[in-house]
Order: sequence, then C-alpha cells, then structure tokens
Amino acid sequence: MYRTVTRNIEVLVTPRYLSERSSPDNGYFFWAYTIEIKNRGPETVQLKTRHWRITDAHGRLQEVRGAGVVGEQPVLEPGGSFEYTSGVPLPTPSGFMVGTYSMETSAGEGFDIDIPAFSLDSVHGQRTIN
Repeated sequence: MYRTVTRNIEVLVTPRYLSERSSPDNGYFFWAYTIEIKNRGPETVQLKTRHWRITDAHGRLQEVRGAGVVGEQPVLEPGGSFEYTSGVPLPTPSGFMVGTYSMETSAGEGFDIDIPAFSLDSVHGQRTIN
C-alpha cells in the first residue's frame, strides 16, 4: 500500500496485477488499483478533477486529465472517505503512476492534493538470479 497526506486529505493506493486481463505475449499488461481518499480535516471538500502521469518500463509518459474519478465528483465531509477501483494497461511488464486530485472546499477554495507514486509490477520480464 502507498500513502500520502496533503492538507489533511489522506490518499491510500493498493495496486495489483491482473494476469487474467493481461496478454504478455501480445505486449498487454493490466493492473487494477484501489484508492481510498480520507478527509482527516475540519472542512468539507469535493474532488473535482484528476491528473495522472503514467510511465511504462521504457520511460514513455502518458498524461491523463479528467473530471472526477469513475464518473463521480465525491464530496467528503470531515471524517468521511471515498473508495474506488480503476485500471490501467501498459505495453510493458512494469511501470509506475503518480498524480494529483484537484479539490475544492465548500467555501469555493481550490487546492491540489498528491496521489502517491506507486509501482506497477508483474512477474513477467523479471530475471531470477541463481
């Protein structure tokens, strides 16, 4: 699990490789990741947008921006949390992701919170040292 806290908003990430959705012989590797966002602060906030930086094992970068997450823009009351699962394919057997969420307070103040960098690892392409 990967964790970061920005402005009393905690983001926890748990990635997992899905061999049943992957096709290594065709250069297709798929991961699911579950993210839990916890509001540990005193004010109500809403997740407005996301920005991902996804890098494969060859260093190729893909940036993804969009409204909300999984079609939602969740509102988090103090002490509240929101969890979702999404997925990402890569053409390589490993990579990593990092990003930010743009949040807004109920008073209309916008700010960004960090999504911790997390690795996407599979057993493919790893060498065994004897």
